[in-house]
Amino acid sequence: MNFKKPEFWDYSRLSFWSVILYPFSIIFLLVSLLVRLFKVEKKFPIPIICVGNIYVGGTGKTPLALEIFKIIKSNEKNPGFIKKGYDYLYDEIQMLKKIGETFTNKNRKKAISSLILSGHDVAILDDGFQDFSIKKDFSILCFNSKQLVGNGFIIPSGPLRESFSSIKKADCIFINGDKNLEFENKIKRVKKSIKIFYSTYKIKNPDKFKNKKVVAFAGIGNPSNFFNLLKKNNINVKKTFSFPDHHNYSNKDYNYLLKLKEQDVLLVTTEKDYSRLNDKMKKSFEYIEIDLEIENKSEFINLIKNKL
Repeated sequence: MNFKKPEFWDYSRLSFWSVILYPFSIIFLLVSLLVRLFKVEKKFPIPIICVGNIYVGGTGKTPLALEIFKIIKSNEKNPGFIKKGYDYLYDEIQMLKKIGETFTNKNRKKAISSLILSGHDVAILDDGFQDFSIKKDFSILCFNSKQLVGNGFIIPSGPLRESFSSIKKADCIFINGDKNLEFENKIKRVKKSIKIFYSTYKIKNPDKFKNKKVVAFAGIGNPSNFFNLLKKNNINVKKTFSFPDHHNYSNKDYNYLLKLKEQDVLLVTTEKDYSRLNDKMKKSFEYIEIDLEIENKSEFINLIKNKL
């Protein structure tokens, strides 16, 4: 599913399109509430940890899910990943599979049942905060400090899948990026006791791009966050190109980007985008490897251990 986020979703001011689309947001919200009313939560015999969001895409769910897997594994447990079985999520599924066994199905309950039958004793849901058919033991909501909640409106008037008050269902919050006390206070007004953690991305292979000119491209939820990460690490970014989220790169895209490859110029993308390239394309492009660094990580580890 190729999706390019409308710019007005992140406007700080009220926009024409937000107002025009607002009635459809009300319909979306009402339908979501009706669906929730008729859903019965299923309790599983193993811990279910959910890494989700209310802002559509680009909040860092998958890197956090990978980090949680490592934490659980180090506690002598046998976790596995759960991911909705849609073709357009191939890139995220591949990233999860590199670290641990991943179970996919369009019905998450069936995927969890398969995970249990395979001998795993913890399920990590990459996405699924809005799946009310599953009883979660620990729910994490992810935000990016650049976008936060955008204009604050529900789809399609804004980027939110649920209202901000849905934070009540979460056990902790992760904000990727800079500290924001104003946003923290907004969260605390909804749920005073909730734990808030910050995370940052650290480039694992920065020397590879030192003294090089870079043309960067990305088809993720918020490509600008990737470009800013490169610049923050003093990588000489000459040009940037944004594609829709989960974009499948065609030969036309490949040939267009290849024309920009001059001497000492590297064509660079995200690991997620790189997984969607065919073997021929991969020979011409580089990707950025990242680590997720968690502030107050020991406190977060203790939270996870208490749920196991």
